[in-house]
Amino acid sequence: MAFPQNFLQEIKNRISVSDVVGRKVKLQRRGREFVGLSPFKPERTPSFTVNDDKQFYHCFSTGKHGSVFDFLMETEGLSFLEAVEALARQAGLEMPQADPQAAEKAQRQSSLIDVTQAAAGWFADQLNRPTAQAARAYLENRGVSDALAKDFGMGFAPSARRGLVEFLQARNFTIDMIVEAGLAIKPDDGGADYDRFRDRIIFPIHDARGRVIAFGGRAMQADARAKYLNSPATPLFNKSAVLFNFARARQPAYDAKTVLVTEGYMDVIGLARAGITHAVAPLGTAVTEEQIRLLWRLAAEPVMCLDGDQAGLRAAYRAIDRTLPLLKAGYSLRFAMLPAGKDPDDLVREGGAEAMQNVIGRALSMIDLLWEREVEASPWDTPERAAALKQRLRAAVQQITDPDVRALYAQDIKARLDRLLGEKGVPYRASNGRVAPSHRQAWRRQSAKSETRRSNIAQGSGIPPREALIVLCVINHPDLVQKHRDLFERLVFETSSLDKLRFAIIDYADAFVAPLAESAAGLDNEGLTGHLKATGTGELVDQLRQMPEALTLGFVRQDSNLDIVEAGWLEVVELHHTLKTLMDERAEAEADFAIDSTQENFERLSAIVNQIAALEQRNDKTLT
Repeated sequence: MAFPQNFLQEIKNRISVSDVVGRKVKLQRRGREFVGLSPFKPERTPSFTVNDDKQFYHCFSTGKHGSVFDFLMETEGLSFLEAVEALARQAGLEMPQADPQAAEKAQRQSSLIDVTQAAAGWFADQLNRPTAQAARAYLENRGVSDALAKDFGMGFAPSARRGLVEFLQARNFTIDMIVEAGLAIKPDDGGADYDRFRDRIIFPIHDARGRVIAFGGRAMQADARAKYLNSPATPLFNKSAVLFNFARARQPAYDAKTVLVTEGYMDVIGLARAGITHAVAPLGTAVTEEQIRLLWRLAAEPVMCLDGDQAGLRAAYRAIDRTLPLLKAGYSLRFAMLPAGKDPDDLVREGGAEAMQNVIGRALSMIDLLWEREVEASPWDTPERAAALKQRLRAAVQQITDPDVRALYAQDIKARLDRLLGEKGVPYRASNGRVAPSHRQAWRRQSAKSETRRSNIAQGSGIPPREALIVLCVINHPDLVQKHRDLFERLVFETSSLDKLRFAIIDYADAFVAPLAESAAGLDNEGLTGHLKATGTGELVDQLRQMPEALTLGFVRQDSNLDIVEAGWLEVVELHHTLKTLMDERAEAEADFAIDSTQENFERLSAIVNQIAALEQRNDKTLT
């Protein structure tokens, strides 16, 4: 749903960013801003700032930046719609009306949720009745206390044919609504409608907003046709796009920085009994694309907790194939294989939370499990079999749509194949001695030579010299920010400390450029230096100013003419941007060449490497 900008702005006007952030971060006022420890990663020195005037937050340690809506999405796993709804309620604003068809659909769904919510209450009440004695005994045997059952809203469906239908009809819900909500079945032959769930322990299924939208039921009878039965597809429920316990696990998953994916309801509930509350489960199907995206709303690298048998491995392999096309920078899956014959519920009952944490600590990355799958799929002891292995891995890598992730996967797989098969890629000759260098190794040596060529700038600090001089020049000549602010902000830096310093400079410029714009003096150097010290970056500034180049390079020195400064700075910025672009192109070309070693791919890669080498030489001349 698209929202009018004036509606979103009214929310921002009524709710300050610091009020929302302050619920999770201890903030201290510093001038016009608030500062605190990052909510996104552990740190000792505050690097997280909130500016209510500009209505944004910025985290220098992670680079995360955004509005009050972004903060809720980042810290609570909310969608944009959910964040807007939550803040609109807090602001006392009514949500905008959608188009008539959407409004009618929303009203219909709201009515069906009334049905499912009423059914959930009835099921929960039935669990306390004499007819549920066997169900209570089963739960007690599984370690589910009354309090835990209540927390999850568990219930019981008695064996009576129309118990729920009659209850709901007595509360003025029509049979058509009850059927549409998935709670009753109306036979095609015109017979009497009847309850879908009978003689089953009931598990309510909630949507991301915590509303009951469907149910799962475990049969009490051993000979039941289906041990577990879920609600059918309804206007409220699509089982491929829902995760059991998603709403309850959202905040614990954010706090733990991870989310566990188990196979079923009882695994989730068993882990909760041991204090592990950041677990979810798909609903009887292999994990789907929609569910993977839901998981990534909770954590960047969810952990799939699967049985250590062949069925568990097959489930893991299906998850790999489903996820490869979706991979993106920072987001993947990890795989924790449980001891054979044990599920998470068994594990924590026998060894507590520590036993589960030990398993999670040994989780494999996706690329490790992908590699293991293909290497163990068939022998690779002849050239033909080795070629088949390469083809399988190449096909898997090609499924990745993100170019950066695909390139890095290809590089990693290529390195593993080199180690496995030997330098020539022929396994049965790998131990026969050293093979003469190929043209591939020649361009690698050339690339490595250009990479290692560096000046003595910031020696021992690990700071790339070009980035250091770009920032130092702006510190010495802050008027550059007034003229080239957007360019300075768009640059991509390797170094987080310089990124933090850069945004501190930009914050200073944003706060003071307007009132000083009419001043002939422009931005104040001493004021900027004081601001940087206040943000905790003063020590880095002193380090940069002690570099020899700070005194020898004309465009960096504080006493240089601004025209000379600007021309030199723009030249270095252009060099930096071009080299960064070429480095990215080289990574992609290396991946393509690793996958398909054609002459065309080799020539493309060589051309990029030569361009980088020429620019590195120009860089050396410029910075000396």
